[in-house]
Amino acid sequence: MSETENQDRQHPLHRRDRIIVDNLLVSSPTDYNLAELARLRIRYNGFPGARDIQRDLDVVLQNWEITETELFAKTRQIHADKPLYKGKANKGEDEDWS
Repeated sequence: MSETENQDRQHPLHRRDRIIVDNLLVSSPTDYNLAELARLRIRYNGFPGARDIQRDLDVVLQNWEITETELFAKTRQIHADKPLYKGKANKGEDEDWS
C-alpha cells in the first residue's frame, strides 16, 4: 500500500453516496441527476480519500460529455428555476450538502 493510500480517509457518507454514484453511472443527465452530480462533486472536492467515488464522478462527467464548469452552470440555472430537493426530506430523503 502506498503512503497516499495509508493517509486516505473514509468519508462518513461513502456507503450512501456510492449508491448514488452507481446510479449516475448508468443514468442520463436529467435535472435531478445533474444536481446530484454537482452536489457530490462539491462534497468530495479535495477530500483526502473516497478515490473510487471521485474517479467515478469524473467518469460520469465524461459519459455525459460535459465539463465541471458546464455542470455547475447548468445546476445553478436548474436551482434558480425550480427547487429540486423541496419535499424530499418529508419522504425520508435528507437534503444533505455536507
